[in-house]
Amino acid sequence: MFRSLTLAIALGFILGAVALGFLPLLWLGLGQGGFHFDDYLPRVVGFTLKQAFLSTLLSVAIAFPVALALARRRFFGREALLKIFSVPLALPAIVAILGIVGVYGNSGPFGGLFSIYGLTGILLAHVFFNMPLAVRLMLTRLEAIPAENFRLAAQLNFSTGQVFRFIEWPQLSSAITGISSLIFLLCTASFAVVLILGGGPQATTLEVAIYQSLRLDFDPARASILALAQLVTCGLLVLVAGQFAREIQVVPPTLAKIRRWDGKSRLSKTMDGLLIAIAVVIVVPPILSVALSGIGNIRPDASLLRATATSLLIGLASASLSIALGWVLAETAARQPRSILKSAITLACLASLIMPPAVLATGWFVTLSPIADMSRYAIFLVIILNALMALPFVWSPLYPAITDSVQRHDRLCSSLGLSGFARLKLIDLPVLRKPLGLAFLMAVIVSLGDLSAIMLFGSDTLVTLPALIFRQMGNYRMNDAAGTALVLAAFCFALITLAQRWSQSHDQA
Repeated sequence: MFRSLTLAIALGFILGAVALGFLPLLWLGLGQGGFHFDDYLPRVVGFTLKQAFLSTLLSVAIAFPVALALARRRFFGREALLKIFSVPLALPAIVAILGIVGVYGNSGPFGGLFSIYGLTGILLAHVFFNMPLAVRLMLTRLEAIPAENFRLAAQLNFSTGQVFRFIEWPQLSSAITGISSLIFLLCTASFAVVLILGGGPQATTLEVAIYQSLRLDFDPARASILALAQLVTCGLLVLVAGQFAREIQVVPPTLAKIRRWDGKSRLSKTMDGLLIAIAVVIVVPPILSVALSGIGNIRPDASLLRATATSLLIGLASASLSIALGWVLAETAARQPRSILKSAITLACLASLIMPPAVLATGWFVTLSPIADMSRYAIFLVIILNALMALPFVWSPLYPAITDSVQRHDRLCSSLGLSGFARLKLIDLPVLRKPLGLAFLMAVIVSLGDLSAIMLFGSDTLVTLPALIFRQMGNYRMNDAAGTALVLAAFCFALITLAQRWSQSHDQA
């Protein structure tokens, strides 16, 4: 009875948030004839898909040979390089953008090579984020190849091309579609990158156009149509990506160093070294720029302290809400024999992917702004939105851990009469402590780096660290922005490091 009640509350909360975001958009879009305005919508949709396609193509095209090169080579600093490749995954988007501007902007060491704003800047930022992700996913697949395969290839005197054709390509081919789908989805929903580097109306995606329609033009009707287009686009992409999700469920890499006999020629070594160097040039300079520029520019004034406190408050609150929702849903799904309800629960956890934050926020704004002072409730809306955004990251570690615990302990607890708080204290909390901690840390990281929710609902009195960085950049206070960015990066690095150690200790346990 208690489990059914908590499930109803959790599903009702998520369904209510989604309905409050979607139904007003549908009513406004259909009722006011918004589908018939000028060519702005097809132009924005076209650019959204264009930049996502080009970003995905570049990221995967660079990552593919780099992953092969790293799989073939063992050199001093390789482990450190792979750790550096994980840095973009932990950096909030606005921090990385500041680093990219510092390197390739007008005053940067590579300034003048090309315009950092517009499509070029968007592609560069997306490659910075997604190429290392693709490299790590591909490399993990390659390191899962049994060592016996390479030993047999050496005995058969395979060339480098034959090793690729018969051993490496079969391992990678099934994963490339899934990796590309994931990157395409991430680039389609990109907000901060396009907002800052877009450079004007010719380089605007749906997510940014929604923000501009609400906050700059105050045109809820247009925002509603854009949000509906975003919903349809992302919903279709999630369905497509879901078809290939199993293809990017990588096997943990082998602990042993696999000996390779291919790629021994001077030309092969030179090409691999060049490829790895290109990847380093893409990833390392923006990270160094943020670190070096920020070290001497951290000014702990009132605005920084207030933004830090606000970010931590929102992060902790949204993570707690996300954990509460995710735990209830995972507990029920793990014990649910009916596939329909289990599918509904899984869909609820992925709601923020199917219905992006800008879509939900637009519906909430349209519904609440005529009847309430948005500034009074803004912080609660940001917390709820961040909690929904973090829910997929909470579900990922929690659901398998709870499923395993249910299979191992339910029958024993039933025979011992353990239930309720007694079971929670003696069984569930000790067993789930590590996955719960990992899920909580990931949820806090998602909230700390978010810019979209705070840009839609924020105000002069509600400012987080990403919003403060954006304002400082807008006022050309680049030194102050660098210092604030380093503070935000330090928080995220500390949390992601703790999460990685927590995850490793959980795997060993």
